[in-house]
Amino acid sequence: MTDLILEKRDGAVLTIILNQPERRNPVSDNAVIDALSDALLAADADIDIRCVILTGAGHVFSSGGDLKQMKDGTGLRSDKAVQTRRNYRQGIQRLPILFEGLDIPVIAAVNGPAIGAGCDLALMCDIRIASDAAKFAESFVKLGIVPGDGGAWLLPRIVGFSRACEMALTGEMIDAHTALSHGLVSHVTAAEDLLLKAQEIAAKIAANPPHAVRMTKRLLRSAGRTDLATNLEMAAAMQSLAHATKDNAEAIDAFLEKRDPKFTGE
Repeated sequence: MTDLILEKRDGAVLTIILNQPERRNPVSDNAVIDALSDALLAADADIDIRCVILTGAGHVFSSGGDLKQMKDGTGLRSDKAVQTRRNYRQGIQRLPILFEGLDIPVIAAVNGPAIGAGCDLALMCDIRIASDAAKFAESFVKLGIVPGDGGAWLLPRIVGFSRACEMALTGEMIDAHTALSHGLVSHVTAAEDLLLKAQEIAAKIAANPPHAVRMTKRLLRSAGRTDLATNLEMAAAMQSLAHATKDNAEAIDAFLEKRDPKFTGE
């Protein structure tokens, strides 16, 4: 059986590839959710991995749910409404909770269509870049359902309420350049340059002290749900930890000595 995901390590950067191109890389199956969760949690626990890139095999990032399974009731949908609720909570809803809790930065390299839950998977990441072949659709309404995996929470925070409403209530697809204008992605590249761009950004992140990077990400994530005073208190606590690291001392010494720093994660 083909591995559901592939992992490629290049120094401090881990690339995770959704690997069911023949099925358009669905993410609603528990087996895929388990594999992706295991890979991300392992990367988060390894301080030597400084950044993760998430992409899809083939020409699709992710089609989200499997409509055939939805029709025959073998996926998230059950004949019993209470079981459907449990399927969502114990299945795909684990992903937004997982991503929200990660300290390691995750870059979505959107190589093709990101539809429904596939679009939401990209939204769960910290940075999104797209090839010019990418397309995005918050398309649940077209199937008579709602965003069940966090999209209604994530999308307005990224593109603003009005554009989120337009995307979610029409269900229409947007291209990569429209996504760029909406702020949904930060870069659009030619298809052949997508992973190079992702690796370039990941390398810039990986070049910095890993504890400072992870704590900075945690402050940015928490800022969306806490007030200023709480965020400042978190920043003060984290700053005391950052100042105690050898990497902080190395950064200062390297600056004063006009040389490149060597960060060890200590």
